[in-house]
Amino acid sequence: MSAMRVAGFLSTILFVMQTRNAFGEMFTALVDMEGLVSTEYELVKQLNNYIQEEETKLKQLRGYMEEYESMYQEAITDVSKYLANPVNAFLLVKRLTSDWKKIEEVMTQNVGSAFVKNLTQHRTDLRFPSDEDLNGAAVALMRLQDTYKLDTHALANGNLLGKTYSRQLTAGDCWELGRQSYNNGDHYHTVLWMGEALNKFDDESNKTVTRESILEYLAFSTFKQGNVMEALQLTNELLKNVPYHQRALGNKKHYEQVLLDQGEILHNVDTAGLDNVIAKPFNTANLKLKKPNDHLEEREKFEKLCRGERLMSPEMESRLHCSYVTNNNPFFFIQPLKMEVGFLKPLLVIYHEVISDEEIATVKRMAQPRFKRATIRNPKTGELEHANYRISKSAWLKTEEHEHIFKVTRRVGDITGLDMATAEDLQVVNYGIGGHYDPHYDYARGDRLNAFKELGWGNRIATWLFYMSDVEAGGATVFPTVGAALWPRKGSAAFWYNLHPNGDGNELTRHAACPVLTGSKWVSNKWIHEHNQEFRRPCGLKFDAEM
Repeated sequence: MSAMRVAGFLSTILFVMQTRNAFGEMFTALVDMEGLVSTEYELVKQLNNYIQEEETKLKQLRGYMEEYESMYQEAITDVSKYLANPVNAFLLVKRLTSDWKKIEEVMTQNVGSAFVKNLTQHRTDLRFPSDEDLNGAAVALMRLQDTYKLDTHALANGNLLGKTYSRQLTAGDCWELGRQSYNNGDHYHTVLWMGEALNKFDDESNKTVTRESILEYLAFSTFKQGNVMEALQLTNELLKNVPYHQRALGNKKHYEQVLLDQGEILHNVDTAGLDNVIAKPFNTANLKLKKPNDHLEEREKFEKLCRGERLMSPEMESRLHCSYVTNNNPFFFIQPLKMEVGFLKPLLVIYHEVISDEEIATVKRMAQPRFKRATIRNPKTGELEHANYRISKSAWLKTEEHEHIFKVTRRVGDITGLDMATAEDLQVVNYGIGGHYDPHYDYARGDRLNAFKELGWGNRIATWLFYMSDVEAGGATVFPTVGAALWPRKGSAAFWYNLHPNGDGNELTRHAACPVLTGSKWVSNKWIHEHNQEFRRPCGLKFDAEM
């Protein structure tokens, strides 16, 4: 089949994908990406049908060609004798008029348009990711790579923490990850992934990207990371393949001058002999790379906790325990609660088996159609807005919407002893690729004290967090300041007070949701406010007394 026809068909499909209403921000919730599998299946089916149609068309044209060639060979033996036969003369004219018109119709028939038209008519049933989704998925992969210290080569081979989860990435796949990093101004990850693309390029029999394209990105990002000598090596390699590459020629002069100015090249080595000095093979392992600075002070502790490293003192760990409790509620005298203490001050606890599978299914089913990308409240304006440090999708469910929502809300009140009349609606969250929420406070503080003014219920006194799925790897709720980590387990719930009994915020409750490495993370939470809690959690004699 003609490569141009296939290219044309694919480009038309891409046009449909880009011009239709895309379901944007799919990368923020894993459940939203499930529909993409159906989309890919439909595209494969349509592409297969298209290829079959093209092959049928080519078979028909091949038949015409063989017939014409047979007639031509018969005629060329003795043209005069051949044409002396009036039937032959007629058939020759016919073949070059009406028969040829039929062939032209077959040749000009645009088979691909019919299939693309069919896709267009059913586009509302298909879900296509956007360019934003591609970038979000790439950034998420980098986040996982950094948080869990994943080796680039192992990750490219589908290996996560020693276990193979997926197929290997091609050089073209690695190049795309590097390109997305480059477009985000992240030269650190650009070098890692373009370097991996270069390694894979040499092993590929069917090339998925050009060597020149890899070298161009890799050389410049290597320079931006401060490795000027290596950047010059790569640029020289690029120029060997494309001698008149204008940008590379300009960069070569610039890199040479930088090296001379820095004294990296001995002054007794002239510029003409510079190529000999940098002729050694390039190796990314020899580079000095600097991660992007995200200005998050507790980043190191946060990532260590996410990896399961222990930061708590042995003395503190020895005081943590599990027990059956009633919380002075008669409802739990017969069947006590299973409580696990995750930290003592602030008191972080996990209650096990406090939401049923049936209730979880109801919550998920009701929330999914309402999912929107999760927001944070702007500390200055009080407005809700998106933020790159919170990647998930959320929906809100009112207590009165379903019996199961009513029951789980009442259960939270029974367990905590707090009044649910001043609790926010149940927020349901699904985390997508690398889904996370960087360290934050749940309560309003400083210039954010008016964040909940419109509710009229005061500050968020406590947080209740249901875990509605098991997560295969990652996804812990961590408290970097105190070195505590709570791991998700389906049916369990975490609880802590955000405020001291006197109403002051407890800064030790600063917490984060670790990126999900594998699996899907579903949670739902109730934020409980101060009002109506005066006699349920009274102020103690000391400001930080725990009740």
